[in-house]
Amino acid sequence: MGSPDFFLGTCEKAISFNENTFMFYTGAPQNSVRVPLEKCKIKEGLELLKKNNIDITNCIVHAPYIINLANSIDENKFLASEEILKNELKRTFAFGTKILVLHPGSHVGAGEKAGLDQLILGLNDVLKVDTTDVVIAIETMAGKGNEIGSSFENIAYILNNCKYQNRLGVCLDTCHINDAGYDVFDEDNVINEFDRIIGLQNLKVMHINDSKNPRSSHKDRHENYGFGEIGYETLNKFVFDKRLINIPKILETPYVGSIPPYKEEIAMIKSGIFDPELRNKLLKESIKN
Repeated sequence: MGSPDFFLGTCEKAISFNENTFMFYTGAPQNSVRVPLEKCKIKEGLELLKKNNIDITNCIVHAPYIINLANSIDENKFLASEEILKNELKRTFAFGTKILVLHPGSHVGAGEKAGLDQLILGLNDVLKVDTTDVVIAIETMAGKGNEIGSSFENIAYILNNCKYQNRLGVCLDTCHINDAGYDVFDEDNVINEFDRIIGLQNLKVMHINDSKNPRSSHKDRHENYGFGEIGYETLNKFVFDKRLINIPKILETPYVGSIPPYKEEIAMIKSGIFDPELRNKLLKESIKN
């Protein structure tokens, strides 16, 4: 949410991009500093969404990046992450949204198993005292550095071993699973494998992003829709798969110069025709401005 209009401004932008769902942060993603809820213009934003037939319960909040519940080495950072997540759940609930996307975190050198178990401990601690009905959607990661959650087996382990399974779900990121080593070109097999290991009933949201890097690169660098290693046709398979039709799908593609490409990318997705000149057009517009 950008000042001065906060949530209202976020909603205005989403509508201007012809979105029917969107993801937002309740403050800067890099830290835990948060504007008090009473100053966020929540009521005004919700009224605008209602006028434009956008259901807030289909919209998504992303938790701050600084949360790392997988840290079993630094207890202070682990405990601080728990407190930040507790607050973020309350804030998510206040906006009327139902899903909070969370990065599973980094094991910071302790090993994958230690990181997974510490994350589960943290989730149990937080959900034990949380009074909201918000579902935490664990995001599939690219496996960069000491990241956990880059395999479907990792995600299944988290879900199956948490005491509060009804409060957990999954966010599938196409760039991340490509970079983690999944063959996204065989979309049908990827979704079947997800269903077999995790269960499609646990899929709550998708991040539809192209990747700057090839399969198994473990880089996590997003690219504009259709302009990366995954490509337009493959991404469209994920978007239009009938099994996934009711799952909110979020673009996290990079700005082109100073311009957010979402309106144009959404139009290109809906048209069914890839525009190879889209980025050049946006870049020229960016330079002009």
